[in-house]
Amino acid sequence: MCGIVGIVGTPHASQEVHQALLMLQHRGQDSAGILSVDSESGKFHLQKGMGQVAQAFDAKDLARLDGWKAIGHTRYSTIGDIKESDLQPMAISLPVGIGMVHNGNVSNYEQLRNQLIERRRMFMSDNDLEIILHMVAESFSQGKGSIFENLTFAVREVLAQVEGGYSVIGLLGTDGLFAFRDPHGIRPLVLGQRKEESGKMAYCLTSETCALKFLGFDFVRDIKPGELIWIPKSGELQAKELTPKTPLPCMFEWVYFSSADSNFEKHNVYQVRLDLGRLLGKRIQKDHPLPKFDVIAPVPDTSRPSAIALAEQLDVPFREVLIKNRYVQRSFIMNGQDKRKLAVGMKFSVVRELVEGKSVLLVDDSIVRGTTSQKLIQLLKSHGAAHVYLASTCPPIVYPCYYGIDFPTRKELIAANHTPAEVAAELGADGVFYSTLQDLTEALGGSSYCHACLNGEYAYPV
Repeated sequence: MCGIVGIVGTPHASQEVHQALLMLQHRGQDSAGILSVDSESGKFHLQKGMGQVAQAFDAKDLARLDGWKAIGHTRYSTIGDIKESDLQPMAISLPVGIGMVHNGNVSNYEQLRNQLIERRRMFMSDNDLEIILHMVAESFSQGKGSIFENLTFAVREVLAQVEGGYSVIGLLGTDGLFAFRDPHGIRPLVLGQRKEESGKMAYCLTSETCALKFLGFDFVRDIKPGELIWIPKSGELQAKELTPKTPLPCMFEWVYFSSADSNFEKHNVYQVRLDLGRLLGKRIQKDHPLPKFDVIAPVPDTSRPSAIALAEQLDVPFREVLIKNRYVQRSFIMNGQDKRKLAVGMKFSVVRELVEGKSVLLVDDSIVRGTTSQKLIQLLKSHGAAHVYLASTCPPIVYPCYYGIDFPTRKELIAANHTPAEVAAELGADGVFYSTLQDLTEALGGSSYCHACLNGEYAYPV
């Protein structure tokens, strides 16, 4: 999972891309990068580096990233170690000058990579974006029509062959900016527009609406599954639906990844989390006998709306018993189990006076590996909590994700081979409560969405 942004039609596009990346920092903290195009010289200007956005750029970097269009990326690695060669954006100059960023994962990566190697394409990285980059450049250069016609042909070829969940934003030389979304729309991409002082329209494509709001762009719409967007120098946006299939936006965007003030596929993230908490409260009330809870507390920050709604539903006091260190990364999106365990220990402290001798219902957005949950339960009990129960607003995650979330094998998923009672025992909890697929569907208003990690129904053959 990553954060991407592209801005076109404003004199200092890279500076606004930088600001947008700061708003998308929660989507990835491994690395960040920006690519711009100088309309006068026709040169790409690229800066990328390891770490968070503030570490990857300084004032000099931003000053030389000149141009009226730019794309940016903030990343967390879903597979393997983090390498400099895998950082985005990526660009090539032959057979045509193209730069790209993407959010997601290509599930048939090995097959496509081998095919391209047979056609004498060379690779500089293990990043699956490079697959898409080569495919677009190769197909575009074979076209004999207008720029938009050639781009349409190239992207159609990608959508027909590349499986997985992905959103892509690209720069086509000095000509313009393009973007597209996978045929099922698994990964998010939204469009915003803003009228400039010159009277012309500037556009922003990005992973979340929170970045649009911060930069003063008006939200236009979500990019449709299998849709291509093209914005040339003239600023006249063109759009074409190429290979749309059943919309399957990733449910984890609402549950965990997206900022609470973002909107995704016509659903506000904060409201969905409130509804998940309310529905989980109703489900807990059906259990007999109902445990006595003295305090309901969130695991900061994602689960706070759900914990508030759950506390209201059960009529139990809501309290912030875990105090978060704001300067430690989100532990779930850290690369490697040892790093996650270390981060959890550094990340939280406990208000002992609120938990000592109490029965605490701890609310989290999800239970994936159980690393964070186990450490927090131990932490609360070491500070005197008499009982600690755990509630997850996400149903049990029992299958791997192949579309950009970092749980690629079943053996690391604690719910895959354990009942809720066994999960509670493994974590040291007095009980575990889960939302259900029915609850999730109701919170999303009956919309279709990707829930392969919950029931194994994948968008593409595995």
